[in-house]
Amino acid sequence: MPEPSTTPRRRRGRLYRCGAAFVVLLAVAGYLVVQYVTGGAGAPGCKVVSADGDGAAYEFTPEQAVNAATIAAVGTGRNLPERAVTIALATALQESALRNIDYGDRDSLGLFQQRPSQGWGTEQEVMDPTYSAGIFYDHLVKVDGYTELPLTVAAQRVQRSGFPDAYAKHEPDAALLAAALTGHSAATLTCEGRPGTTRVAGTDAVRTALARDFGQDVLEPAGAVVGDGDPTPAASPGAGRDARTLTLPVTEGSGGLGVTQRGWQLAHWAVANASALRIEKVSYAGREWTAGNTDSQWRATETDGAAGAEKNAGPVRIVTAQ
Repeated sequence: MPEPSTTPRRRRGRLYRCGAAFVVLLAVAGYLVVQYVTGGAGAPGCKVVSADGDGAAYEFTPEQAVNAATIAAVGTGRNLPERAVTIALATALQESALRNIDYGDRDSLGLFQQRPSQGWGTEQEVMDPTYSAGIFYDHLVKVDGYTELPLTVAAQRVQRSGFPDAYAKHEPDAALLAAALTGHSAATLTCEGRPGTTRVAGTDAVRTALARDFGQDVLEPAGAVVGDGDPTPAASPGAGRDARTLTLPVTEGSGGLGVTQRGWQLAHWAVANASALRIEKVSYAGREWTAGNTDSQWRATETDGAAGAEKNAGPVRIVTAQ
């Protein structure tokens, strides 16, 4: 009597091995997608939450935070509405996951995947986040009624993407970021902000980055001073000065925003740049954020809390690691 054939058994073995290999391949692909979208999971995290108490939140990386803060600063520096910033952020989320990448489809580069061959600027220019955000806004404001259009329509009229509906899915996250980074929502953006992740540090580095994103006017007149004393001209020279503290006065009309909104924009900008600039502490309007806390919350520094914050917001104070 012939022995039973082993062929079906071998075939099942091959199927199992192929199936296992396919599962591993899917896992690797999923990991790479997550790494692309988040910019790497190992970096200290950032989070923005809704001011409406509806539980909406978006988590992102310090790299994404720096780029988002730049996009918002460039927009408000042009006195553009929050809607413009939301459209720009959603576009950059779709095009590059808010990462300043040096590759893309054909010659596309940077945050917005702009193509030098299509007149967006030189390779060096479109890789500059401040420039790329600015030229995006240049095109956006030429779109008639862009603030009233669906976000994906407004973005597509600028980008001319092969995937015209792709921007819409990023609108909720972009709206949360825009509300915080234009200062509309107070104390809603936090980062772990572990100091020491870069060699760039000190108040000079913070001043340079502020001028890059907001323009030199953010440091004038009398403007930002090194030290935690009174930043007004009447203050005694050197009074209460600490070389690690940059004090930013906030005035009416700064960046086209009200005093408190402008203050929260600057405060959130500092938190977003905490890892890159080794910022240890930011305080404004009776609230304080400290790097390295496990919960990364804004905490009240006054007994009267938020009520006192609105009444006497004061300057924004940024404390660096050195």
